[in-house]
Amino acid sequence: MGDRYRHKLVHITPGPVVLPAIRSDKTFGRNAGLGKNAGPGIMQVGRNLIIPGGTRVIDATGKLVMPGGVDPHTHLELEMMGAKTADDFYKGTRAAVAGGTTTVIDFVLPNKGQSLIEAYNNWREKADSKVCCDYALHVGVTWWSNSVKKDMEQLAADMGVNSFKMFMAYRDSWMLDDYELMCAMEACKEIQALPQVHAENGHIIARNTQRLLARGVTAPEGHLLSRDEEVEAEAVNRACVIANQVNTPLYIVHMMSKSAVRALQEARRRGQKNPVFGETLAATVGTDVSVSIMMSKSAVRALQEARRRGQRNPVFGETLAATVGTDGSHCRNACFRHAAAHVLSPPCAPTPPPRRPSSRHWLSTDVLQVIGSDNCTFHEKDKELGKDDFSKIPNGVNGVEDRLAVLWQKAVNTGVMDPCRFVAVTSSTAAKIFNMWPQKGRVAVNSDADVVVWDPRLERTISAATHKQAVDFNIFEGQKVVGSPQYVIVNGRVCLDDGVLRVAEGSGRFIKTPANSPYVFGGQLPGAAAPEAHLTIETPTKYTNGNTPSPDLTLVNKHLEGMALASGMSTPTGRKMREPGQRDQQKSSFSISKEVEGPETKTSVRVRNPPGGKSSGLW
Repeated sequence: MGDRYRHKLVHITPGPVVLPAIRSDKTFGRNAGLGKNAGPGIMQVGRNLIIPGGTRVIDATGKLVMPGGVDPHTHLELEMMGAKTADDFYKGTRAAVAGGTTTVIDFVLPNKGQSLIEAYNNWREKADSKVCCDYALHVGVTWWSNSVKKDMEQLAADMGVNSFKMFMAYRDSWMLDDYELMCAMEACKEIQALPQVHAENGHIIARNTQRLLARGVTAPEGHLLSRDEEVEAEAVNRACVIANQVNTPLYIVHMMSKSAVRALQEARRRGQKNPVFGETLAATVGTDVSVSIMMSKSAVRALQEARRRGQRNPVFGETLAATVGTDGSHCRNACFRHAAAHVLSPPCAPTPPPRRPSSRHWLSTDVLQVIGSDNCTFHEKDKELGKDDFSKIPNGVNGVEDRLAVLWQKAVNTGVMDPCRFVAVTSSTAAKIFNMWPQKGRVAVNSDADVVVWDPRLERTISAATHKQAVDFNIFEGQKVVGSPQYVIVNGRVCLDDGVLRVAEGSGRFIKTPANSPYVFGGQLPGAAAPEAHLTIETPTKYTNGNTPSPDLTLVNKHLEGMALASGMSTPTGRKMREPGQRDQQKSSFSISKEVEGPETKTSVRVRNPPGGKSSGLW
């Protein structure tokens, strides 16, 4: 290997390791197809490790150690609507690493009539020499023929692609009709790949756009008016119905509205035969069919309804960082630059009233499973292509850098979500859905050495002046976040070193994603009742002065076989055990009412009596 792949040992101590609920971590075994992707890996996770000389030691006292983020939805170096995205594969993945994301999954989007294989090779050529972290690829099915079906088979069998995206919108470029959509889903089912869907009714959008322009509505708010929640919810419901007819799972990208989520839940309730995944975006806080970017309440409702009526396969829901950190009101801003910078599809929904469910609540309760960024950035000069016609504004916002921090601020710091669920929706679940787990999304022996040391007290203000992305605007501008990565390790290399970014262009790898993901085609269904997420701690073998030693973590550049389980770590809330012979200095033999307390009752223990009874214990 070249010098850029040579890594010395890195040892992290003594931070708690944060993982999702252990039940889900134990559900799936290592997929043999992932062995070829093995890179610099985690050598040891435990206590009292023997550390070789020359090892780089990172002090994680007061920090959290978690797996690197997995962003399942980016558009880097994409040409669309007459413009090219500001973030190429170098600048975009550099920004991802700065924010704590160590793996991105980008979309290959062929032109009408273009071979999927040719488009895939073009994307690999653009990305391989630039990426600063590992990446994988989804492939879009933007037209349909027998040759497209053959390309899908070859991509799944030989080229490491296990998901294909179909559009129900963008009528003049990528949109499929219902017949073509059903054919594409059938092809996915045959090759055990996951269909993804961008769910908006393209025909309604096209007609609404014509009507608005005829009335003289040309500003960015016209984008919002042309596609309300109902337009997204209808498409979510239709996608779930088609997936159910095909008997395939479904992944719905960027679910942005409450109505769309309700449609998803209804599909699940009525007995969807295969899983339906819903994705949302950081901007919104994120059948093997994936509905892309669920942004509105209507879309969320549609997803919920699909699940309620018994969708026979799982329906997975994704939302975006944009829905968590911003809302649709920005498209009505009088400043064109500001309003146009917030234009994306589906658009962000208005801010819900207090105490009403939002994307962060749907993520925390497993209504939606994943948060992506849908990072698709355009400079101001590109957005100005639609200055006189909102339909010509290139769609897309930033999020790959701020996805984790925005969700932490809006969900964890507000008590809506705990750190375990945070890791699940930002990393582990995406890794499982797209068959990269446990190589990705996990801190365990033999997993890739993609690790984030997260400082929950680190304060910063998001700004385009300081972010690492190439775009000249940030939709989270001025937002204060408490909690950000202090160290980010990518493939064993310390790339964010105490806040200083040091990345190597081209040091990332392409990760093949094998078809027939066990999480999608035979694992736990999303949206099902799950135990409350919680941090757990292994039973320690030794305690010193009442303090529990935290586990250490060692990363090494070595190909390792097999895997070992690692539990999440936290500081216990109860009183620590004592070593044999050690006196309990807090215990007293004095008692005012020994007769009442009885010999077995301790004043430090809450006593529960049957209804109508009382407790004499104190707490």
